Amino acid sequence: MTIKQVCEKYHISQDTLRYYERIGAIPPVNRTKSGIRDYTGQDIGWVENVLCMRNAGVPVEMIAEYVKLCQQGDETFSARRDLLKSARSQILKQIEKYQTELQRLEYKISRYEAAVETGNLVWDEPDDQNTCEAHG
Repeated sequence: MTIKQVCEKYHISQDTLRYYERIGAIPPVNRTKSGIRDYTGQDIGWVENVLCMRNAGVPVEMIAEYVKLCQQGDETFSARRDLLKSARSQILKQIEKYQTELQRLEYKISRYEAAVETGNLVWDEPDDQNTCEAHG
């Protein structure tokens, strides 16, 4: 596959794909005699890996380290496992943060739903008096 085909398939820009290759988040892709990248099935697997990990919020530096470890062989299994555990820990922290923010949004929505019905906006929580609603 050409870089254009890969980018169309995964809805990413060519610059993004080149960047991933340049920093080592995907291994170097073989090129044709004319210098055009020629993505094999294995290359596509690496592209899917980086996209999956990026979608999960894993930093590109961590992905590049993972790829480097993979290329070093089976003796890096424990290091790869540890790296993935670290990524998982970071993701779980993000999920916890999002859960907290979601709860706050749900509360605000409930207050506005009540206000639409009653014509009166009331905040139950004292901290909400410091929000933008208190200023406008």
